[in-house]
Amino acid sequence: MRFLFACGGTGGHINPAVAAAQRIRALMPDAECLFVGASGNMEMDLVPREGFPIRGITVGNLHRSLKPKEIVHNLRSAGRLSRGLHEAGRIVEEFRPDAALGTGGYVCFPVLRAAAARGVPTLLHEANAMPGLTTRMLEKHVDRMMVAFDESRSVYKDPEKVLTVGMPVRSGFRELSRAEGRARLGLDERPLVLSFGGSLGARRLNTAVASLAAENEKTGAFRLLHACGGGEAGLADMQALLAGAGVKEANYTLLRPYIYDMPAAMAAADLILCRAGASTLGELCAVGRAAVLVPYPYATANHQEKNARLLEAAGGARILLDEDLTPETLGRLVKELLADPAALEAMGKAQRRLDRPDALDVIVEEMLRLSGEKKRNP
Repeated sequence: MRFLFACGGTGGHINPAVAAAQRIRALMPDAECLFVGASGNMEMDLVPREGFPIRGITVGNLHRSLKPKEIVHNLRSAGRLSRGLHEAGRIVEEFRPDAALGTGGYVCFPVLRAAAARGVPTLLHEANAMPGLTTRMLEKHVDRMMVAFDESRSVYKDPEKVLTVGMPVRSGFRELSRAEGRARLGLDERPLVLSFGGSLGARRLNTAVASLAAENEKTGAFRLLHACGGGEAGLADMQALLAGAGVKEANYTLLRPYIYDMPAAMAAADLILCRAGASTLGELCAVGRAAVLVPYPYATANHQEKNARLLEAAGGARILLDEDLTPETLGRLVKELLADPAALEAMGKAQRRLDRPDALDVIVEEMLRLSGEKKRNP
């Protein structure tokens, strides 16, 4: 059997598709999995690292504003979108998939539209509590909408078409213990704070973390592993922030442009500081680690804060709004939480209670069911 995956733009869109492909590969070693991403985007690097082939297409994105410059942008994007639809259609015709799954990003629109137009069963997973524009545009075209939160079903035009499956998580997050994660990263028993602002970085978060790191360099109370985002340029920017905070040589701070082995990093951590994208929250619940969540304030319909509130209500996370994020507020909160290991453990257990370890099985079963129906009723 052949399965097509569309994802891109951020790790939060890429990782769920990789997780689904990994599960298919484990269940059906002879199955062929092909990814489609936006040429030049990070998925063109991340997906091959997971052992899957990927092809790039042209992608355009639409803005909702009617300002003159946004209208010009949309006109240019329309041309890119038309080209992307043609490229996606050619890939579908060549690969002849039995089902196509999209997990977020602008690339999902041309791929799933092209697949649906050619009679391929199509599925779209929306990770966030509120759907974005791409999901809204695809809702009526796909065969099955899948959501992470049951509360989300009511916002769709046809709730009967929507299936709550939870958040698909890549392999490794549930398997590693804290000791195994720390051994993989070569860490001692000093507490570990893991922080990241998303695959593209977060300037405000980076600035606050730089101050946190500078203060910790004076005492060595914990180790800090921070993913800056933004590639090598983001790393250089973070190093400049540290230097500006007075850190000439870091002894307790590890900086990375991107953390490829996130399962080990999360397993090793005692406290995680991050944004509140749905993919990240799914991974937090799978690994069961206390978190301080700083929702991205400009997310569509403020969906990151809505995501975060679900974990907060369950007792698994503390929320620090972006507008309240300062070196002082972050430092106080991290110090408070690290001083109470029992509270950290309780938060981790609360997160595990929200975990949906069957999410991948449900998604793959639905892909197989729809492809089977198509074969029975061509």
